[in-house]
Amino acid sequence: MRFLAAALLFATTPILSAADLDSTVIDRTVATALQRWHVPGAVIAVVQSDRAFVSGHGVKKLGAMEPPTPTTLLPLASCTKAVTTTLMAMLVDERKLDWDDPVRKHVSTFHLSEPHADALVTLRDLVSHRTGVKGHDLLWYHAPWDEDEVFRRIDRLPVERTFRGSYEYSTILFMVAGRAAQNRGEKPWADLVRERITGPLGMKSVLFSTRDPKFANADRMTGHSGGTDGRITPVPFYETDVPNSAGSIHLSGEDFVPWLKFHLAGGVHAGRALVSKESLAETKRPLNPLPMEGNLRRMNPDTVQMTYAMGWLAYDYRGHAVVAHGGMIDGFRVQVSLFPQDNLGIAIVNNLHETKMNQAVTNNLADRALGLPPKDWDAVLLDAVKIDAAQRAAEDEVRRKARRAKVPPSFAAGDYAGKYIDPAYGEAEIRVEKGQLVWRWSSFVVGIEHWEGDVFRFTSGFLEDRMIGFRVGKNGPTAFAFEGRVFEKKE
Repeated sequence: MRFLAAALLFATTPILSAADLDSTVIDRTVATALQRWHVPGAVIAVVQSDRAFVSGHGVKKLGAMEPPTPTTLLPLASCTKAVTTTLMAMLVDERKLDWDDPVRKHVSTFHLSEPHADALVTLRDLVSHRTGVKGHDLLWYHAPWDEDEVFRRIDRLPVERTFRGSYEYSTILFMVAGRAAQNRGEKPWADLVRERITGPLGMKSVLFSTRDPKFANADRMTGHSGGTDGRITPVPFYETDVPNSAGSIHLSGEDFVPWLKFHLAGGVHAGRALVSKESLAETKRPLNPLPMEGNLRRMNPDTVQMTYAMGWLAYDYRGHAVVAHGGMIDGFRVQVSLFPQDNLGIAIVNNLHETKMNQAVTNNLADRALGLPPKDWDAVLLDAVKIDAAQRAAEDEVRRKARRAKVPPSFAAGDYAGKYIDPAYGEAEIRVEKGQLVWRWSSFVVGIEHWEGDVFRFTSGFLEDRMIGFRVGKNGPTAFAFEGRVFEKKE
C-alpha cells in the first residue's frame, strides 16, 4: 500500500519525546472522558513495552455506586473477529487451510448468489469483507435460528457491490470463516480457541457464551443506551446462546493484557511462539480500502488511508502504524488498538451504546505515549458526533416535511394482515392486535403505524422509525418492502 507507506515515511508531524504512561495519566484521561461523554463506566488495559496497567472507572450501572474492576466480565463483541483470524493463522501454519482456499474446500455447502463471485470466493474474501454482500445483520442479531440456518440463507442474498472491489462489513460471512476453522481444526470453534489461544495465554475469565454456567454469577457491567430525549438508561444484556466466531467472547480487563502482549510480540508468549510471526502478520496486512469520507474522515482527521485487513483495521495515525478493531453490542462499546512499531497496546470497554469515547481515550493516550503534539480528542470527536447527528436530524426533517400524512392507506388495517415471505429472511406475519398492526419476524414483535399512503413506520425498539412499504393490487396488499427485501404475501 504505497499511500500508507508514504504516510509513515514522510509524515511531517513534529516529533516530541515519547513518554511512559502511568496510572495517574490513564486514570485522569479516562475520568475526563467519562464525564465529557456521559458514559457510566469503563475498564481499560494498557500495555507499553514491558509495563501493563488495568483499571476500572465510573460505575457498573448508572445509579449504583459499585465501580467495575480489572476482573469485571466484559463483552469483546466484534473484536472477537481478531481471535478467529488468529486461530486461522495457526491453522495456516499447520497447512490445514490457506487464506486463498476456496470457501467450499472447507464449508462444502457455502454459496453466493452471483456465479462469478461464488466460483472465486476465498477465506480471505470472507474475513476482509470484500464479497460484495451487504451486512444483513438482522439475520444474526437476536435471530432465533441457528448458525446453520444463517448459512443456508446466504446464497439467497444478492451480491450488490463489486466482488473484491468494495467494502461491505458482514458478520454472517465472517461466521462462515469461523466454521471453516472449526472444520479444519476438527473441534468446536470455542474449544480450539480455548486450547490454542486463551488457555495458553492465561486469559482466565474468558467465556464463549452467555449460557456458560459461570456467566450468571460473574461480576458484570450493565449496558446503557442514550435515548432521543438524552436520558441514559440501562438495557438488557445481549444473550449469545452458543459460541459465535464473529462476536461472542467475554473477558476481563486483566485478560486483555496477555492478548495485547501476544500481538505486540508477534505471536510469542512466555518465550514460545504460538503462531508464526509471518502468519500472524498476514492477518494485519492492508487489503480492503475504506473510503475516507463523511463521518469516517471527521473521526480520523489525521489518517491518510484506512483499510480492512483480516479481523483488524490497518491505518496510519499521525505518522504511526495502527492495527485496531472496534466492537459494539447492546449497551457496550469496545476498542482494541495496537501500535506495533511503538510497542503500545490499548483496550477499552465502556457501557454506553454507540459512544465514540473509546477512540478519544485511545488517541489521547497514544499522543502522550508516542510523543505527539497534544490534541483534545474528546472535543474533536464530540464535534464530529454533533455534525453527524445534525446531518441525520436534517435528513429526518426533510423526510417528515415530505410526508403526505393525509394520504390514506389503500385498504383497511385488517387487509394488511397476513403472512409474507422472503427467500432469505423467511416468513413475517402482520397481525391486528388490540386495534394496532403488529409486525412479527425473527424475534421482533413491533407495532407499525400509518405514515403515508401504503407506507408504515415501526413505532418502537431497535426498528423504531424504519419504514415498511406495501405493494398493493386491486384486492389488497400483495407484498411489502423492508430493508431492501421484498416479502411476498402468501396465499
